[in-house]
Amino acid sequence: MKFFFKIFLFITIFFLSPYTLNAAEKVEYLKTDWSFKGLFGKFDRGALQRGYQVYTEVCSSCHSMKYLSYRNLSQKGGPEFTEEQAKAIAASFEVKDGPNADGEMFTRPGKLSDKFVMPYDNVKAAQAANGGAYPPDMSVLAKARGGGVDYIYSLLQGYEEPPAGVTLDDGVYYNKYMYGNKIKMSNQLSDGLVEYGDGTNATVEQMSKDVTTFLMWAAEPHLESRHQMGFKAIVYLIILTILVYFSMKRIWSRIKTEV
Repeated sequence: MKFFFKIFLFITIFFLSPYTLNAAEKVEYLKTDWSFKGLFGKFDRGALQRGYQVYTEVCSSCHSMKYLSYRNLSQKGGPEFTEEQAKAIAASFEVKDGPNADGEMFTRPGKLSDKFVMPYDNVKAAQAANGGAYPPDMSVLAKARGGGVDYIYSLLQGYEEPPAGVTLDDGVYYNKYMYGNKIKMSNQLSDGLVEYGDGTNATVEQMSKDVTTFLMWAAEPHLESRHQMGFKAIVYLIILTILVYFSMKRIWSRIKTEV
């Protein structure tokens, strides 16, 4: 009986608390309501599509997402663009391919099967274009950073003038949520920077939330199905525990205790 209760407790904690911050984390991040949190959490489709727009128009010039393909944009549980929209998005990018019959590389419009186009040819080129700093790939950034989505959401809004006594080198900026408070990426967001097709007001806060939601989906594209599986597992364990309890009760009821 104790064994089943332990399993039930473990699964409940695992599925209800996947986003708990590390206990050693001392920074108090900005708070917002994430639609994908909790046992019944789901991604906001509008936020995912807006987040992809922010990534494309603001982030993709420096940051890659090498584990994503354009076909992922139309998959269930993701941004859920239509297949035609996803094809149009892919075709808007030039992809290097080849060699052709002459042994030469060539460019062509992107296809659904193509990975997201990389902003730089290699790591060295990325570092050379960014003062020696390598812009991290964003494919799994939301799961790789301590603090997860709260950290990214806060970082995008954490730029401010350095406090008195703090000096910064050229090309370095102050961000109160960055580890060490110094970051080489300048503030990329400003109100009205993008124009959302659905009419949503593109404030810094809204864009930060949208692109962070998109990055969370990129890092965990099967989150919704995992939540569904977790709920089914909990229901199954509850039923199993009840059946075991009554079975054991019936078996022990036949045994007479000695006085």
